[in-house]
Amino acid sequence: MSDHYNPTPSQIVMYSTEHCSDCRRAKTYFETNNIPFMQVLLEGDEQATQFVADLNSGYHRVPTIVFPDGSKLVEPSWEELKEKFNQ
Repeated sequence: MSDHYNPTPSQIVMYSTEHCSDCRRAKTYFETNNIPFMQVLLEGDEQATQFVADLNSGYHRVPTIVFPDGSKLVEPSWEELKEKFNQ
């Protein structure tokens, strides 16, 4: 199964949009801390948009970040990202 639409991907997957400031912040966090991730843009990807809605009770909330352990973060702050990786 592709990591694009998998609730337990083999790598971190961040669903985002091009003009989302929260998405840019999360991307900066990953890049600053050398954390590998795959970014999936919702624009023009109906299947990804539906997948995000399914994960979030019908809402298109970004960024939605899905982790290999099946956990997710939705619209996380910098502190929430730090907590996730300092467990």
